[in-house]
Amino acid sequence: MICSQDEKYMRLALKLALKAKGRTSPNPLVGALVVKNGEIIGRGFHARAGLAHAEIVALDEAGIKAKGATLYVTLEPCAHTGRTPPCINRIIQSGIREVVVGMIDPNPVNNGRGVMLLKQNNVKVKVGILDAQVTAINESFIKYITTGLPLVTVKVAESLDGRIATSTGDSKWITSDKSRSFAHRLRKDFDAIMVGVNTVLRDNPRLDVWFSKKSLVKIIVDSNLSTPVNANVFLGNGQVIIITLPSRPGQETENRKNLFAKAKILEVKEKSGQINLRDALKKMAHLGITNIIVEGGGTLIGSLFDEKLVDKVLFFISPKIIGGKDAISSVMGQGVKRIDQARKLHDLKVRRFGEDLLVQARLK
Repeated sequence: MICSQDEKYMRLALKLALKAKGRTSPNPLVGALVVKNGEIIGRGFHARAGLAHAEIVALDEAGIKAKGATLYVTLEPCAHTGRTPPCINRIIQSGIREVVVGMIDPNPVNNGRGVMLLKQNNVKVKVGILDAQVTAINESFIKYITTGLPLVTVKVAESLDGRIATSTGDSKWITSDKSRSFAHRLRKDFDAIMVGVNTVLRDNPRLDVWFSKKSLVKIIVDSNLSTPVNANVFLGNGQVIIITLPSRPGQETENRKNLFAKAKILEVKEKSGQINLRDALKKMAHLGITNIIVEGGGTLIGSLFDEKLVDKVLFFISPKIIGGKDAISSVMGQGVKRIDQARKLHDLKVRRFGEDLLVQARLK
């Protein structure tokens, strides 16, 4: 039976977990508390991959007082050796009486083993406390560990009629300063930012993170390796990865040679003469990238929708009409032939930033 005390402490553990948001990939966000006689005697969260897990940090703070206490942890403790030893051994050795778990670890190498071993060593276990909230904060880890693909979020800044640039390519600025500031702040929560080469050629963005020291991996989808070597994307911090097709004889150019010195060139499979985006995302996951924000352009975004690779959307909509049949749309690609084939959204949320609207949703 779930009691209000369990939920109270799990909420506090969730808050601890979120302190490391955007910094733990490819690991999950995890928070932990050690509670004894109604007093919190240990707190911890997983700060970064390779560092101590939340349970260990909390147990270190609790020390010998942990004997007979209750450990609250958002995710099932690990029973396997990764970059760090299994947490189960330390929990058992500490004399913890009960472990309250938010959700079972979706990682196949653990997935229930931690709970089983705790029970086998006479530690009482309770599972499923605020599991929906824990699932929500670890959605990218869950997709990454269960499918081998990163979570993909598409971010668009468009006019009311769905255009991201005029027919001449002018796009500065469709949305307001408030919208752009908020969008830049969002970047710090992701591992990588992805754009198509046309966005690099047209807008020449830096793809950096305002208001944060974090460096995102910058991904350019560029089938012909036509990214200029002096593009702004190479300025500042952050690794640049260019996703391209396998080279063919006679295709070598001076620009291609120079790009190999500036970026990681990642050749992926071909699909109908274009980059196989599913293969590209799998290779991103192999590099430990668990979530990506895609910021243009319409061709790349449309192709991701065509391949059903988009998980979430963030559409900033400005009350402007651009018009023109040659203006650039936010979602291009092949699209669907019938309305009943249209991708449906759920968990819709709408916010205002001045006169702009932000529509957030998930894809079904």
